[in-house]
Amino acid sequence: MHKILLLAITLCISLSTFAQARIDKVEPPFWWTGMQNTSVQLLIHGDNIGNLQVSCDMEGISIEKVHRPENKNYLFVDIKIAGSAASKIYPIEFLEEGSVVFTSNYELKKREAGSANRIGSNNSDAIYLITPDRFANGDPSNDVIEGMKEGLDRSLEYGRHGGDLKGISDHLEYIKSVGFTSIWLNPVLENDMSSWSYHGYATTDYYNVDRRFGSNEDYVALGLKGKKMGMGMIMDIIVNHCGSEHYWMDDPPFPDWFNYQDKKYQGTNHRKFTVLDPYASEIDREIMTNGWFVETMPDLNQRNPFMSKYLIQNSIWWIEYAHITGIRQDTYSYPFKEFMTDWSCAIRDEYPNFYIVGEEWVENPTIISYWQEGKNNADGNNSCLPGLMDFPLCFALHKALKEDESWGTGLVKLYETVAMDFVYPDPSQLVIFPDNHDMSRIYSQLDENYEHYKMALSYIMTIRGIPQLYYGTEILMANRGTDSHGIIRSDFPGGWEGDLVSAKEGRGLKSNEQEALEFCTKLLNWRKDNELIHNGALTHFHPENNMYVYFRHDEEKKVMVIMNKNTEVTPLNLDRFEEMLSGVTKGQDVITEDIYDMNEPITLAPMRTFILELE
Repeated sequence: MHKILLLAITLCISLSTFAQARIDKVEPPFWWTGMQNTSVQLLIHGDNIGNLQVSCDMEGISIEKVHRPENKNYLFVDIKIAGSAASKIYPIEFLEEGSVVFTSNYELKKREAGSANRIGSNNSDAIYLITPDRFANGDPSNDVIEGMKEGLDRSLEYGRHGGDLKGISDHLEYIKSVGFTSIWLNPVLENDMSSWSYHGYATTDYYNVDRRFGSNEDYVALGLKGKKMGMGMIMDIIVNHCGSEHYWMDDPPFPDWFNYQDKKYQGTNHRKFTVLDPYASEIDREIMTNGWFVETMPDLNQRNPFMSKYLIQNSIWWIEYAHITGIRQDTYSYPFKEFMTDWSCAIRDEYPNFYIVGEEWVENPTIISYWQEGKNNADGNNSCLPGLMDFPLCFALHKALKEDESWGTGLVKLYETVAMDFVYPDPSQLVIFPDNHDMSRIYSQLDENYEHYKMALSYIMTIRGIPQLYYGTEILMANRGTDSHGIIRSDFPGGWEGDLVSAKEGRGLKSNEQEALEFCTKLLNWRKDNELIHNGALTHFHPENNMYVYFRHDEEKKVMVIMNKNTEVTPLNLDRFEEMLSGVTKGQDVITEDIYDMNEPITLAPMRTFILELE
C-alpha cells in the first residue's frame, strides 16, 4: 500500500512538473521549403525540457537527432526537410514516457521564386550608411517600450534618441534623389541593454528587431519598399559577440557557449596580426580570438558546433526573410577564423550572387586581402567572402589631402595604396569610404576644408570599388572639437518634429551645406548609371607637381580624373598622358560642364578634382 501511494505521489509530481514545462524560444522560429541545405537545427529553450522526447509524425519533415546539453532547459533538435515538404504548420510533439506533454507548431514557408539567385550589392551601387536611432523618428509611439530597459533621452550623447525604421522609410525618396542605390543600417536587432543600447552592437535577441525601431514586419516592409524603388538593403550582423544582458548569460546551454565563460571576462588584445602570423605565440592568438571586445559584449565561442550552426542559420534566415541584398559583418577577424570561412561559404552556397563585406580595421592591404574570396593562403584557410571595407584607402585619403606634398607624403599615399591592389583577388569588390560611424566625419577630419571635402568625395566616386558615405556627409555634418561617437552619430537634421533644419525638405541649410548637397547629388547621379565607373579599367600616373591623374576606361569611353592640390591656378601639360589621350580632342567636366581643349596644356583652378569625360 505504501509503495502504491509513493508511486502515485511520484507520478503526480512528475506530471505536475511537465505540465508546467513550457517553451519560450524556438529558433529559427520558422524555415522554408526548397532551400539548398535541407537540414535545420532548432534551439529550443524552456523550463526543464531536457529529458523530453521529441517527435513529428507528419510527412515532409523528420527528426534526425535530439541533442541534450547538461543544461536541462535546452534541446537542440536536428530536422530534415524532404523535397516533397509542403509549406504548412508541422506539430512537433514533446513526450515523457510515451505521453504527449505539449505540442509546438513549427511552420515551413514557401521559398520565394528566384530567391537563391538574388543579385547582391555590387560596383554599380553607392551605399548610404545609417545609424537608425540617430536618423529620423517616424513613429514617436515606439520611443519608449514598456518592459525594455532604456528609454528616450535626446539630451544624452550615448542615449536613445528615437530614430526608427519608419523614419528611414519616410526618407527613402530623399536618399534615392541624392543618388544612393543601397542603404546599410547599423544593427537593428534587439539591444535590451541598461544603457548605451542605441548603437545596436550588443544583441540580446537574434531573431527580433528592437521594438524601439519597429517590428520584424516593418524591417521587411522597408526592404521591399526599397526594392521597388531600385534600392538594396545591407544588414549589419555580428557573430563575434552578443550583449551582456542576453538571456544566455544567465542560462547558457553549454559550459563553453562563451569564451572565458568560467572567468567571466577577458578582454581581447586587438592584435589582429596574431591571427595570421606564422610565428605568433598561442597565448597571443588565443586572447585575440577568444577575448571579449568589451565587458558588455561577451565573446561567442564559434568552436562549439551548436553555436556555429546557430549563427550560420541566423544569417541565412535574415537573408531569406528580409529580402536583403548584402551583409556587413562586424569585427570580421575576431571570431574563430575557420568558422568565418564556414559562415561565408554556407551563405554563398545558398546564395551564389549574394554580397558580403567584412570589417577588418587595419591599414595594411596584405592583412585585408587574406580574408577575400579567391586568396590562396599559405595556411589553407580560404574564405568565400566577396568584399572587405577598404580601411587602407580610407586612411590614405585622409593623409593625401592633409599632408604637405613631398616624395613620400600627400597624394602619393593614394597612388601607393591603390598600387597594392595586386594583393587582392578582386579589388573592385572592396567598399571604399571617406569615413564611417566609428571615426570622425570626413568634413571634420579635413579640418572643415570644403575644397578638400569635395576632392575626397570626387575620389571616392571615381576610383575602383563600391562607394559608401555616412548619413549627413552630403550636408557637411561634422563633429567639431570632439571625437565622441555620440556626437559623430548626431541626429540627422529634419528627422525630428520641430527641427528647424531639414535636409529632406531643403529647409534651413547654410549656403555651403546646400552647395554640398547639390554637389553630391550631381556627382552620385552621374555615377549611378555610368558603367565605365562601375566596371571600367583603371590606369594611374605617379603624382607630380601636387597633382594626381588617373583614368577610368574601356574600349569605347574614357574619363580623366585630375586631383589638383596646388593653391594657385596651374597649367597641366598633357604630353605625359599620351598613352591614354591619343585621339582625344576635348574633355568636359562632369560637375561644372566646362569644356577643355585636350590638344594643348590645360589650366586648372586650384584645390579641385576635375572629372573629365573625354571625346
